[in-house]
Amino acid sequence: MASVLSTYTEKELIKKLKTQKIMLIIQGIVLFLMVVFSVFYTLENGISIKTFLPLFFAPMLFVMLFEIKNIKKELASRK
Repeated sequence: MASVLSTYTEKELIKKLKTQKIMLIIQGIVLFLMVVFSVFYTLENGISIKTFLPLFFAPMLFVMLFEIKNIKKELASRK
């Protein structure tokens, strides 16, 4: 079965790759800030749900990394 990425043109894949990289950087920064604020919040107020909030958003970062890997693989297969 063909992947969804195979329906894109090479130009669209390059644009999607750039967009995904930018979004990955932004999400990484936001996740880092969440971890920092979570640590400070935990030190001041003790453990609560806000302590573990970054753990709920971390998998999205790995999904984006997997998507970038798939886009790069699709681009490499076309050359």
